[in-house]
Amino acid sequence: MKFLVALIACIALCAGNAIPLVPGDNSHYVKGESRYIWMQDEEGVPQLVDLEEQVDKSLLNSRNGADNQYWLYTRQNPNNAQILVDGNANSVWNSNYDGSRPLKVVVHGWNGSGNSGVNSLTASAFLAVQDVNVIVLDWRTVASLNYVLAVSGVPGVGRFLGDFIEWLINTAGGDWNNVHLIGYSLGAHVVGNAGRQTGGRPARVTGLDPAGPLWIGNPNALNSNSGQYVEAIHTDGGLQGILIPIADADFYPNGGRNPQPGCSSSACSHARAPEFFASSVRTNHFQGRLCENFNQAQDVQCSGSILNMGNGIVTKRGSGIYGLTTGSSWPF
Repeated sequence: MKFLVALIACIALCAGNAIPLVPGDNSHYVKGESRYIWMQDEEGVPQLVDLEEQVDKSLLNSRNGADNQYWLYTRQNPNNAQILVDGNANSVWNSNYDGSRPLKVVVHGWNGSGNSGVNSLTASAFLAVQDVNVIVLDWRTVASLNYVLAVSGVPGVGRFLGDFIEWLINTAGGDWNNVHLIGYSLGAHVVGNAGRQTGGRPARVTGLDPAGPLWIGNPNALNSNSGQYVEAIHTDGGLQGILIPIADADFYPNGGRNPQPGCSSSACSHARAPEFFASSVRTNHFQGRLCENFNQAQDVQCSGSILNMGNGIVTKRGSGIYGLTTGSSWPF
């Protein structure tokens, strides 16, 4: 059904705007050269993106990080969010937020919302094994814009998120050494900006297949200055995800590219990153091996020291490029 939706969309675009036929598997795509790419939204539906589309950036004036929503989940309310309002201390004091607990912040990607599956997958994994505050960032007002505009809006969304976390800790308690930011796809660059807005104080920042198109060489991309320890998990590198190392530690499960085991599409491979991460939070069983170079990671031929991929250990530290293999289905 999703393939049919993509095919119909492509036919319509090609007929109406003289756009060349674009293979649904992105087999045509060459980073830095190709104009069009299929990007999946948070429901897994492919959307054809024109990376050279001329956009009206004034639209961001009414859709920016000021519209962020912060949804709190704890073991007291694992399924029903409590809304924390930036600047409204009562919204925090009347919630289940507890500054003595670690803080996990989860950020969805393009065309997503607070209800996106990546959020519930990650939040439920954390709450199953740790007594923590989980805050889901809903940034749908910017994420729902076309991809090019959404990319332009990411820095503002991240700065507002960083300011919110700082206000939250100052208002209701918390410890930067217990703060872990996790972002998927475009959300990875959101948490990157949030971390830098706070001076790199979050203990951990994790990018789940950070979005690739329009992010190569982009100074607003996730980088190692975003937290005390920054890691990236690459699963669709060179297509929807960024392939090059960008963090303190970069993990390349199964070579870091499409197709991931059990996948037949770029969309599936892109979505593997949050699935791997949620599984790692629950069981911490993915052992990355340090690679001598980038080619070793892509060829899954690394045999150096071990650093586990993912997990929720806030004191985790490491550096380098790591390769590993996984299974093809949960828990991988």
